[in-house]
Amino acid sequence: MLKYLLEKEFKQILRNKFLSKLIVVLPLMTIVVFPYVTNQEVADVRLAVVDHDHTTSSARLVQKAAQSGYFRLAVAAPAYGEALHEVEKGDADLILEIPPDFERDLQHGGTARVMISANSVDGIRGGLGTQYLSAVVADFGRELREDMGGAVMLSASGLPAFGTQVRYRFNPTLDYKVFMVPGLIVILLTLLGCAFTALNTVDEKEVGTIEQLNVSPVPRSLLILSKLVPNWVIGFIALGFGMAFGWAVHGIAPVGSLGTILLFTAVYVLVTSGIGMVVSNYSHTMQQAMFVMFFFLILMMLTSGLFTPVESMPAWMQHLTIINPIRHFAQVMRLIYLKSSGLLEMLPQFLWLCGMTVVLNVWAVWSYRKNA
Repeated sequence: MLKYLLEKEFKQILRNKFLSKLIVVLPLMTIVVFPYVTNQEVADVRLAVVDHDHTTSSARLVQKAAQSGYFRLAVAAPAYGEALHEVEKGDADLILEIPPDFERDLQHGGTARVMISANSVDGIRGGLGTQYLSAVVADFGRELREDMGGAVMLSASGLPAFGTQVRYRFNPTLDYKVFMVPGLIVILLTLLGCAFTALNTVDEKEVGTIEQLNVSPVPRSLLILSKLVPNWVIGFIALGFGMAFGWAVHGIAPVGSLGTILLFTAVYVLVTSGIGMVVSNYSHTMQQAMFVMFFFLILMMLTSGLFTPVESMPAWMQHLTIINPIRHFAQVMRLIYLKSSGLLEMLPQFLWLCGMTVVLNVWAVWSYRKNA
């Protein structure tokens, strides 16, 4: 029986060239929500410090960074490798490494160098965090110049000088496309999974073909499954096109495992298709489905971290985004594309998406009424 239902669904999809024009303008919700989530100022940057000098000057620099209001001292690591491990785990955003002869170079009028390493998976957070920390270091050098210049007569060459070496991890050029292409693939799969499923099902209600299924002895779960499988296939096709275009046009390809991307995509498409089925079950016309769907789509995209960091949003909004599937899948795609993260590192996102898959598809089966 499932074979014939799937055959009917695929034929219907092929015959329908274009469901309708999508209406995406929801000015009220955009104006209400958008100001809360477009804060471009990066705050609470987690700083890992590697102090090889252990002197008064190095401690003063670390204290100045911590008191700037932008940074939170996340870890004081004894070696750069351990600090980098904290970045890879996601527990730190920047690394400030102070060399062993930092204070001696300052006292002898040499060039005191510090190294800043930034996690640039989130290019905005990494770039702005580096700029803030570089400004702190420069201000620290200015204060030392004033102190030493006022205390003793030094030549211009004898004043302390600073050289900062910045290393951007995972996105060395800070190319915004590298950050956005994985997110755009997420948007593509979301629109296809949610909107196509909802509009295709509601279109059957308006045409009247779904009434033939409603009077048949086919179980509700089998009907929902027959709707999900074609969209599952379409999701993988869309993923292939998205990745191919990203590589062909922008030269961007994932550095991580393709199998991990396929695994998360298989789960995520079921999540978005489940959302589309739930919306279609409560909608009777195409207009209702479109407005309800894009109401939630715009809200989910603006609060997903695709365009602005979740950490810059108000605390109450950060807690609400945990139930946003786009947030989890966007994190996964960027981690795989830029950091080559494995499944174990992204296990929380995987479990959240699996839980949403179960909840939404059970809801879709329960809310489907064959006598509708």
